[in-house]
Amino acid sequence: MSHDVYTLPPDLPVPEDDGAADHLVGMELPELTLESSRGPAAIRDFGVIYVYPRSGRPGVPLLPGWDETPGARGCTPQSCAFRDLYPDIGAPVAGLSAQSLDDQIEFAERNRMPFPVIADPERRLGAALSLPTFEIQGYVLYKRLTLVAEDARIVKVFYPVFPPDRNAGDVLDYLRSR
Repeated sequence: MSHDVYTLPPDLPVPEDDGAADHLVGMELPELTLESSRGPAAIRDFGVIYVYPRSGRPGVPLLPGWDETPGARGCTPQSCAFRDLYPDIGAPVAGLSAQSLDDQIEFAERNRMPFPVIADPERRLGAALSLPTFEIQGYVLYKRLTLVAEDARIVKVFYPVFPPDRNAGDVLDYLRSR
């Protein structure tokens, strides 16, 4: 079945706040450098890091059960919204998932991402911060969340993120209200 990675279906299940990100505010971002679509990326250099499960690729089928899994669908619309609002955010932004570097480079090039898209297939950021994950079809993936940091300290966490295509606007509103 064909799907449009740029459009969200109208009947997506809403993720519930399971408390798995409650510990993050006040934590310091780790001294961690990961590969990205723009070369090595030091996590502490970013003021906004949106973490997502897995971006889709046109013509490649979704994992079975993807649309029925709360919080799974919407990585491309979320990323494109951050791309479009990037000039207004006023902080260094990065996207991050557990996908391979090749996947992240393809995604960043296809969608003209103006900031790094970080590959974390070993989930090293997740291990350092105890980020929430879920498992589907044998893959362990990050649950969608967005971290806002000042001086490498997390000051705000958006979790759960829904709908994903509004997350960038919510982050921008938060930053403007400070």
